[in-house]
Amino acid sequence: MADNLQQVLDEAGDTVQHLRNSPLGTYIYPVVPAEFSNWRREQKSWRETAVLFDQSHHMVNFFMSGPDALKLLSDTGINSFANFPLNTAKQFVPTASNGGVIGDGILFHEGEDEYVYVGRAPGANWLQFHAETGGYNVDTRYDDRSPSRPYGAAVSREYYRFQIQGPNAWAIIEKLNGGTLDKVRFFHMGEMTIAGEKVRTLRHGMAGAPGLELWGPYEQHGKIRDAILEAGREFGIEPCGSRAYSSNTLESGWIPSPLPAIYSSEAERAYREWLPANSYEAINALAGSFVSDDIEDYYLNPWELGYGSFVKFDHDFIGREALEKVDPDAQRKKVTLAWNDEDLAKLLTTPIDRDGTGYQVFDLPNANYGSSNYDAVIDANGDTVGLSLFTGVTANEKRGLSLATVNPDVPIGAEVRVVWGEPDGGSRKTTVEPHEQLAVRAVVSPVPYAVTARTEYHGGWRTAAAAV
Repeated sequence: MADNLQQVLDEAGDTVQHLRNSPLGTYIYPVVPAEFSNWRREQKSWRETAVLFDQSHHMVNFFMSGPDALKLLSDTGINSFANFPLNTAKQFVPTASNGGVIGDGILFHEGEDEYVYVGRAPGANWLQFHAETGGYNVDTRYDDRSPSRPYGAAVSREYYRFQIQGPNAWAIIEKLNGGTLDKVRFFHMGEMTIAGEKVRTLRHGMAGAPGLELWGPYEQHGKIRDAILEAGREFGIEPCGSRAYSSNTLESGWIPSPLPAIYSSEAERAYREWLPANSYEAINALAGSFVSDDIEDYYLNPWELGYGSFVKFDHDFIGREALEKVDPDAQRKKVTLAWNDEDLAKLLTTPIDRDGTGYQVFDLPNANYGSSNYDAVIDANGDTVGLSLFTGVTANEKRGLSLATVNPDVPIGAEVRVVWGEPDGGSRKTTVEPHEQLAVRAVVSPVPYAVTARTEYHGGWRTAAAAV
């Protein structure tokens, strides 16, 4: 029986087919109820009033402290760490030796030589491996995400983590604070008191207006949540359920789940032998119409994901040599695809199609049916010109959208097709039933798609414009 990822891949023989047929299915946002009101109302709240996001459960907290903590980050991240002051945060993007992105997350510089990575497992696993094997003088602690299906068992984390976002967010924040609160710079930290408890804050802008991320000891979760909702009642705050939560990215433009680029390079063999056989990387479910025999065709470099401006060659880091050979102007670019209403309607009627096989079900509001989703984007000749990577519907824009990366010569306004559904009736994933494919018309559009996001977001983790 396999003990590590390398053995899993050796036994499978075909990495692509192993991942495409993983029973894991879609990525689950655990513990937080699916809906508090309904997903349409909750989506509209971040645009029209205010929303409370509960991010306490679906991300890993990876704590790093000690004299070499910053060196660990610098050695593994494409970002420059020449300037990372105390009480600031930045998006962290690590790459493998081949230049492919591992994942991304947010780094918090919480104390002197103390840092916390918050994000999905691939980034945390990569940091833990190098901390343990790279000879660094660093102490680490891995606070894993909550179980996907706790079945009523008690769940505990080190931190609760909330965000208050939307046009009324700052009024709620100042009511909680009992008076005016300075708007510190974007991705800078501060403190406030809520319900008698000290709360750490990060200035954010996830929903297009000034807001805050808040965190503190998990045992205070209920007390702080109740206080926020009570203060926000007069301002129309809505708690956001797990069903609507992930769809925010369709409007703001962050692609959350690229396939970690670690499955093939010899330089990553030791990492694959370190990762357990039940790790995220070993059971990750690859989904979508794009199918290649070569796993490296699924790897995405920083420019393809909109992170090109983050790449700084002022330091040595894993993947630097590969990225130095990349011509940025020749890389695919991140865009939004606005789906054709008539074609989307065909997909939505599949559950009541009594005459045919039907199409792969398009769930609402998040239609992804794997952990890493790759749908082929084709032109009028049927040639693949890009990859659609995250798909769903937003009640704010009242349309289907997907986040994609397309060839540099594909202009904004061009019509393309997104091939929805898998070939040959589908894979063996638990989220897939026999189906036919449909080439959905879509218009190549800006990213972020939402006008409010394009004009009001601060440069940083959701945009490609600002260096980090």
